[in-house]
Amino acid sequence: MMKPSVTYLHLLRHTPFFTSLNTSQLRWTIDHSREWETAPGTVIASGPGDSAMTDDSIWILLDGRWQLEENGHSHPAGHADPGKWFSANEASGTWRLVTTEHSYVMRITREDMDIMLAKNFTFDSHLRDGKAYYRMLFGPVAPHL
Repeated sequence: MMKPSVTYLHLLRHTPFFTSLNTSQLRWTIDHSREWETAPGTVIASGPGDSAMTDDSIWILLDGRWQLEENGHSHPAGHADPGKWFSANEASGTWRLVTTEHSYVMRITREDMDIMLAKNFTFDSHLRDGKAYYRMLFGPVAPHL
């Protein structure tokens, strides 16, 4: 179950993916994203087949834990791990992104993420670490970020 939630600037400022952003960038992020509260076992995204859950949005774990399930394996991640963000563009085969405890997640559309990167939001190390992590799990995929 996913329930809409409110993103608070003072909390976002301390979330590992966003700690290098200034106040203006954090406000822009809040205005161009959607936060969700989730129960344990909530499927955030899955693929292939369910187009509503396989768009190219970026999902970011704000608080809690999730795991990526692929090919019979589970890969858990917390909000400070390389797997703290996910996009279907980084995956291949059959997979599911599932929360494993009460969590808060944020969805940023690909278009908005591209704008953030063009505006020099400093996500480089987080994206690089995540891409390396997903390459280890899925192998190389076409470049997107």
